[in-house]
Amino acid sequence: MSELINNSEQRKARLKELILKLHQGNSQEDVRSELMQSLKQIPYGEVVEVEQELIGEGLPEEEVLKLCDAHSAVLQGNIDLSGSSVIPEGHPVDLFTRENEELRKVTGEARSLLADIQEMPEGSNIREKVFKLLGFFNNLFDADKHYQRKEYLLFPYLESKGITGPPKVMWGKHDEIRELIKGSIEILHHDNITREELLASADLILNQTLFGIDDMTVKEEQILFPMAMDKLTETEWFEISKQSLEIGFCLYDPGVDWKPSWVNEPATSDALKEGNHIQLPSGGFSTGELLAILNTLPIDMTFVDKDDKVKYFSQGAERIFQRNRAILNRDVRHCHPPASAHIVDKIIDDFKTGRQTRAPFWINMGGKMIHIEYFALRDEKGEYMGTLEVSHNVNRYRELEGEQRILSYT
Repeated sequence: MSELINNSEQRKARLKELILKLHQGNSQEDVRSELMQSLKQIPYGEVVEVEQELIGEGLPEEEVLKLCDAHSAVLQGNIDLSGSSVIPEGHPVDLFTRENEELRKVTGEARSLLADIQEMPEGSNIREKVFKLLGFFNNLFDADKHYQRKEYLLFPYLESKGITGPPKVMWGKHDEIRELIKGSIEILHHDNITREELLASADLILNQTLFGIDDMTVKEEQILFPMAMDKLTETEWFEISKQSLEIGFCLYDPGVDWKPSWVNEPATSDALKEGNHIQLPSGGFSTGELLAILNTLPIDMTFVDKDDKVKYFSQGAERIFQRNRAILNRDVRHCHPPASAHIVDKIIDDFKTGRQTRAPFWINMGGKMIHIEYFALRDEKGEYMGTLEVSHNVNRYRELEGEQRILSYT
């Protein structure tokens, strides 16, 4: 056993030495070569311990943050994950990992589109491709929910176990990525951006954004998640699982509600059926009854709160526009095609300022006449509370003739 401990200490000492070489300015290629020669594979837990020790020894967190990408690139493919735990379907780490798969799909599509633009002749009209690229980056903004679940649900448990350095460093990287995504979206919103301007922006920020998101998925899957699976108890993971929906999911709608085998709490659907009683001024019902009412109405409803975040959508059999839980807590502007996002922004601004209280539209879609109307929701004092979107197929109403009274029911 003492030999194993000594080997571990020697590995950590060597890894620390190599990371400090990055700090001193040595190239990633040289340090990676030394790593391959002397360490080969490093248990993921030791990587976390070394990062924690460096901060404890006085290396400023800002410096560790700067080194984070460099030592991640050096370590990639050289971390030993053989001792990591098996992750059940629907477990918080399973959801994080599936979200990472979706994020990598989007970054791959964005890179492919940028490569297509690169191949186009100078002076080409790239407006349609820019709109499509903007849609990809709007989707990447969903990473914010992924990061928030780490920051507010996972990191507190790690910190309670004395693991404080890595969460702080990773949170700093989250904030960098958030700013990169916002900056990318702002650039892509510029009207009439030329191919040359776009490619210059790609070199400055767009590609950096895509790299940052992909690199974070590697840090999570090779270091953070295996370490967290070792440190957190099933009870703690269950608490994280129960609170996750409040923040929302990133580009992925979980198909399974995970809970440990020892938990006797009813499943979500059973809990709704039992439900708490909701009392309103004109009557009341259980949560199960309310759910049945909302899902029986022959309309789509989506509620956006006062902070412009999607908080609820109905799940009736006659849905017009498909929704899944990945849109919960997403900025409503990112739920619409880039070409119409500025209209959504104007409607919300008109509702917030009181210039308008409703905004109706109607479109022909698949042989159906779809009526879409946005309503401003206000409290008793007239303060803005959010927006309700209501959509339904009005073909059946347009075709009505004569009368059908209740006495004619058979």
